[in-house]
Amino acid sequence: MRFHEVPRYLSGWRLIVATGLLFAALATPVEARELIFGHGATEDTAYHLSGERFKQLLEEKTDGELTVNLYSNSVLGHETEMFEQQTAGALDFSIINPGLISEFSHTASIFSIPFLYRDLDHWRHVLDGEAGQEIAQRIEAETGVKVLAYYGGSTRQIVSTRPLETLDDLEGMKLRTNPTRPVITAWAALGTQPTVMAYKEIYTGLQLGAIDGLLNEAEWIYRMRFHEVAPHIGLSEHDITVRLLTISDDTWESLTPSEQQAVQAAADESEQYARNLQIRLDKESRDKLEAEGATFYPMDRERMQQIVAGPLGQVIDDMGLRDLYELIINTQ
Repeated sequence: MRFHEVPRYLSGWRLIVATGLLFAALATPVEARELIFGHGATEDTAYHLSGERFKQLLEEKTDGELTVNLYSNSVLGHETEMFEQQTAGALDFSIINPGLISEFSHTASIFSIPFLYRDLDHWRHVLDGEAGQEIAQRIEAETGVKVLAYYGGSTRQIVSTRPLETLDDLEGMKLRTNPTRPVITAWAALGTQPTVMAYKEIYTGLQLGAIDGLLNEAEWIYRMRFHEVAPHIGLSEHDITVRLLTISDDTWESLTPSEQQAVQAAADESEQYARNLQIRLDKESRDKLEAEGATFYPMDRERMQQIVAGPLGQVIDDMGLRDLYELIINTQ
């Protein structure tokens, strides 16, 4: 056999090699894209557990092509800092308290208005309906961060060192509040002395009489042991918590349509999980508080709303939130 002659059994070698390379390429898995998710809660909270649920759902729906690295406990910064990272496209996902991002989003201030919801059903209808969609669209337009879902569901109450038999018992109470104008205005109208104090100082402040009470939800009253020094809880139910599951617009726009669909589907499913879990924890915490000696007092919410209506209405107008407020309170 001459060297320039090719044997017949090798005549199709190029086809064989090409076919092999094609199958090898098809068999090579697509490299997963890792997305970063940060939040400020501890790992035993509803927010972290809901973040884990979102991570699981998204990885399942994309067959592992999108993975989520979840950081809790403010490892990536305070919530405000993480939201700022999202506006710059430096962080993919987060869970945000809207009360902490008013400097980025005027619209987010709507959630700081007391007595915004009639009850949990109304809260759900607001967030899941036209009002919730409008709020999400405005926040995204103002910040470059997209709201994927609304978590939350705990009701906020008054925690007091003294009994709360009637609304008159609020008169002169040094009440620790968040430093937002709607909250301060409403509680001042109800006769309290709104007082700003760092969260970590509350327990000692109650012990020493620097404050007489605070506003909080049952889970955190119990976790922080506030009932040990302030065992009187007025069921004002003046607020229901909202947390925003968010994604940076830069991240969202870098996803394929099918990936965007998977992200939104995972967010929607985790939203229901998050709400149900938070509402259950709220009820369980109330039961624990009662078992440990806390006293609960029904409060005249209708009368409270009448008292704050005038002063709070002026603040709502000054903040330019009247249209959103009306949309919310008229939601059925």
